[in-house]
Amino acid sequence: MWRALEPIHAVTYFAPEATEALRSTGLRGYWMGYFAARSAPMGAASAPVVAATFYNFAPWLVHRAIPDAWSFAAPETVLHARADGVARALRPLAAGLAPGAVGRASDLLERALDGLCCDGRPLAMANASLDPPDDAVAAMWQRITTLREFRGDGHVAALVCAELSGLEAHVTLVGTGAITRSVLQPARGFSDEEWTDAERSLLERGLLLEDRRLSEAGQTLRREVEAATDDAAAAPWARLDDEGCRELTVLLAPLHDAIAASGVVPPLNPIGLPSE
Repeated sequence: MWRALEPIHAVTYFAPEATEALRSTGLRGYWMGYFAARSAPMGAASAPVVAATFYNFAPWLVHRAIPDAWSFAAPETVLHARADGVARALRPLAAGLAPGAVGRASDLLERALDGLCCDGRPLAMANASLDPPDDAVAAMWQRITTLREFRGDGHVAALVCAELSGLEAHVTLVGTGAITRSVLQPARGFSDEEWTDAERSLLERGLLLEDRRLSEAGQTLRREVEAATDDAAAAPWARLDDEGCRELTVLLAPLHDAIAASGVVPPLNPIGLPSE
């Protein structure tokens, strides 16, 4: 389900329509727009709260954008722009969907979300508490985003339980070979010195080899983290059961394919989203 829905959510980070909508509110630069838009469901959160909740960004990158963002645009204004921008980006890409697919997909997503317990999941709870946008495409995207953040909050919890910092989590991901340091490090704001220190810490724990690949213990830890993430993310999809999940993925497959064909989400991206 993550592979099926994440590309739809991720359009908000890369589509020109989405980034321009945020700039139109007065927000300055890409990262101010990113941190403001993603944290806006929580209200005018402070930089330490945003950094802790997002977990895996260098704190200086967050502090450069928050709380200054709220002096340019209130959270409510940012949320409106976020919905408007993503709707404008997705609407032409959704042209290949079957008639009624957006409404039916939204119904299935709402069934997955209805009464879902978001305790301990700040981004999921904040997004779930929002009124859905009036635009049908934006409302579908908002439900997808809530489920995405539900999974992400659980992933952070699994990484914390594995005693990995946000930076160490990145280093272990690079160690799997799934993504390169050159893609991930600049997008998360960590210096070479910080990256090297994290590698040294993981070497001392026996999780990394000298060539910076994961050791057997590191591979085991990553598998445990991913399994815990999947377990923690399962509740909404159990509500749909296999038939409902299949229907949802079939309904949205043309949109998924259109996003891939458009190239709006780069094949090499810091989200770790596969290009296929």
